[in-house]
Amino acid sequence: MQNRISSFLPLIDMQSEILILGSIPGVKSLEKQQYYGHPQNKFWKIIFELLNEEFTEDYVERINILKKYHIALWDVIDSCERKGSLDSEIKNEEANQIAELLEEYPNIRAIFCNGGKSYKSLQKLLGKNYRLPVFLLPSTSPLHTISFEKKYEEWKKILEFLDR
Repeated sequence: MQNRISSFLPLIDMQSEILILGSIPGVKSLEKQQYYGHPQNKFWKIIFELLNEEFTEDYVERINILKKYHIALWDVIDSCERKGSLDSEIKNEEANQIAELLEEYPNIRAIFCNGGKSYKSLQKLLGKNYRLPVFLLPSTSPLHTISFEKKYEEWKKILEFLDR
């Protein structure tokens, strides 16, 4: 029997307009208690480049940048059993209350899923024709081996929903 792991609380406030959803944190992220905490995960590099902000390793600063641009973070899965960090190893998952979160934060205008697992899980939760646009973006995980440039190009879709 594997240990049960849990996701983090959502990083969101009443000004949030974009919601980025992962599946559930990997081993390194859980150890650091930080979203996208694995040093090879490209999430923060992509976000800072998209927003034309100077990159930082400081987690508090990273969160402040997301808030500045009204970007919220959460995971589709609340808890599950998983060996290692692979989404394909997720078993006995329980979902986060995404629909309730969206009701509580009505300024969210679009949802972006970081990888296929979060996208498929979200579609099961909300249905395919949900009232907000939902986008599948390539996973920023180091386990998803397409180039940084290709990931970055796809992630540019977020810019269409930012008030800049």
